[in-house]
Amino acid sequence: MSKKNHRNQQASTNSGNSKKLLLAYSGGLDTSVICKWLSEQGYEVTAYVANVGQEEEFDLLEEKARASGASDFLLDDLREVFVDEYIMPAIFFHAYYEGRYLLGTSLARPVIAKGMVEAAKARGISILSHGATGKGNDQLRFELGFYALMPGVKVVAPWRDPAFFTVIKGRREAMAYAKEKGIPVKASKKQPWSSDANLMHISFEAGILENPRIRPPKEMFEYTKSPLEAPDLPLCLSLGFTQGLPSSLNGKEGSAMQILIELNKLGGAHGIGRADLVESRAIGMKSRGVYETPGVTILQAAHRDIECLNLEASLIALKDKLAIDFAGLVYAGDWFCDTIEALLAFAKKSQENVNGELRLELYKGNITIIERHASNSLYDENLASMEDDSGAYDAELAEGYIRLRSLEAQLRAKRFNSNSKNKNE
Repeated sequence: MSKKNHRNQQASTNSGNSKKLLLAYSGGLDTSVICKWLSEQGYEVTAYVANVGQEEEFDLLEEKARASGASDFLLDDLREVFVDEYIMPAIFFHAYYEGRYLLGTSLARPVIAKGMVEAAKARGISILSHGATGKGNDQLRFELGFYALMPGVKVVAPWRDPAFFTVIKGRREAMAYAKEKGIPVKASKKQPWSSDANLMHISFEAGILENPRIRPPKEMFEYTKSPLEAPDLPLCLSLGFTQGLPSSLNGKEGSAMQILIELNKLGGAHGIGRADLVESRAIGMKSRGVYETPGVTILQAAHRDIECLNLEASLIALKDKLAIDFAGLVYAGDWFCDTIEALLAFAKKSQENVNGELRLELYKGNITIIERHASNSLYDENLASMEDDSGAYDAELAEGYIRLRSLEAQLRAKRFNSNSKNKNE
């Protein structure tokens, strides 16, 4: 028997022996079908639900999980840790993957993976499972986290098991299977797409969205109004930051999570944070995703603006360079590595002097900063003013600086003229 077939046989496990397994369960089509299928393969399934801020009726979700074959249900509230330890470092870096994607799903997966490992260890469970497809990024994000935090763990990935995916080939077959087994699911032929929500964003993919020429239907969006339908008057906000963390909204102090929740509502009402893009999956193909990220889009813009008052130019430049590496590692599922740990330490250190307050306007999908202030600002109005008569800056000194900076350029010019002369001779 080949190693591949041996692994598949282990994953399928058609023996009658019950095996304890912890499944990352969302209540969506894929994980509901997988939960039922795993139970039919002899696994004793505990449905693990991580509360990362998705709008969900968790009591009904437990009923659904048990109706889908789960023998137990575990709800884990990870909202605070998700915001403080995952979302905020990404905001510190102003991290975008390929310049456009704010990493909402990429950041949620490692916090869920860590929660699952801790729960599995507490319950004596050594088998973990998820509903990520064999073509997607999430299989990397889940499993790299599992292996990093629980070496030797057994992972069951049904979407990579022929016993599963040769029968349930896609969403059409999954919906038929769910109907046959009496499992209620959100997806339908009228709404043929997959969604994933958390405090940071909601994402949409698959189904009709796989054709990049098709515009997302209006009824798909859940977090944001269309900018065309947003209020005709702008909304003015004030945001305060303490060591890089949002600490007040409209003069009212709050935690980063509380402020993000409120900004999601306000930004969504004004059409902030929609993105429709094609991205490069870590697994080696292109995919199309549609995202709504209202609160973090506002925080990114505000944080970047207040930072420019507080940080020296070389630190801003270095952080921008490292942001590309940070986003790439997070996107590919490499959260639990020494490089990320070092980057997180750098990001935290960079925020020690990022304190201040600003006012901004939200208007039909746009964010405009209209005022900013920082008590420890590096901005000196007298020094910057073109009308300065305080003597804070001596313009004559610039001549010597420019001459010194031009020495290398002048030497290059001499070399070029010399080489040209030699060629002509």
